[in-house]
Amino acid sequence: MLTPSPGTPYHLLASTPSRWWRSLRIAVAGVIFAVFAGILVFCAAVVIGFGTGRPDGRYGLPTFGDLGDTAWQLLVAAALIPALTLAARAWQGRPAGTLSSVCGRLRWAWLRTCLLVAVVAELLYLGVEAMLEFTTTKATAADLGFAGWVGWSGFAVAVPVLLALVPLQSAAEEYLFRGWLLQALGGFGRVPWIAITGSAVLFALVHGLGTVWGFVDLVAFALITGWLAVRTGGLEAGIALHIATNLVEMIWQAAIGTLSSTETAADNSWRMTSVDVTMVVLYAVVVVRLARRRSIAAVVPDVGYRRGGTGIRSRSEATTMSPENSSAASAANRSGSV
Repeated sequence: MLTPSPGTPYHLLASTPSRWWRSLRIAVAGVIFAVFAGILVFCAAVVIGFGTGRPDGRYGLPTFGDLGDTAWQLLVAAALIPALTLAARAWQGRPAGTLSSVCGRLRWAWLRTCLLVAVVAELLYLGVEAMLEFTTTKATAADLGFAGWVGWSGFAVAVPVLLALVPLQSAAEEYLFRGWLLQALGGFGRVPWIAITGSAVLFALVHGLGTVWGFVDLVAFALITGWLAVRTGGLEAGIALHIATNLVEMIWQAAIGTLSSTETAADNSWRMTSVDVTMVVLYAVVVVRLARRRSIAAVVPDVGYRRGGTGIRSRSEATTMSPENSSAASAANRSGSV
């Protein structure tokens, strides 16, 4: 099994080959694994629905109600995580943990820190957006959904389900776009922005074509979280922001009874996009400062990688071994290609 050499930055952890068509083949293979896993979960939900006599919903498929349908859709996305980790080991012959970070695993303490910052940023976004709605469009409380409270009984059932499944769905998208695809596209060049930009555009396209501003918002989100993955050496910052964004939004939808809504960030207006992008930029600034202060490894550490170490380098090492100046060194030390 291939393991990354010390000094390898995140976007090169897949031991990326020099030929572009091999990088493309790796990217496509991971997507196929992911789609197949999602189809399995989807088919299981349909079979259970028909088997239990659930009524027909959209497209003639059985429905489990707003919360039930949301739950199985989140599970379809969550299935990407085991599919991609299997693809990393079976297809590429590398440790599955290299999808998570340069330390070969998800750094839980760092994820919790990022999640705290992300929740504050998301609440700030919602507060600013609500204030702008009230002051610039003269929207009423009913217009913003405040009058649609579903009651404590329905809300109490929905919140635990969302708390259990939304983090998995959010993490799965990060593993696909900022993990698998970013690392696969890393074979197109040693400069990380080629991979970051390519995966960002794909991320926006998958979420559908709504407004132009919505597309800009999605691309900006993906560009910044992709840069954070390279800059901090892992997916934790992106996962935290994705969880906070989706969880706060979906808990709010559960509270006002709009879980079945098909509106996404792709439908954002220019004002929502400007506020959202500003919030994401501020989040990135805070996270990078925290990563520097805590000496979070941005490249594969010299010690502790294979033995479950902390992945925290000494302060001098962390500042000198950035992803940009370590690419050439890691290329020289690479043991082989996949």
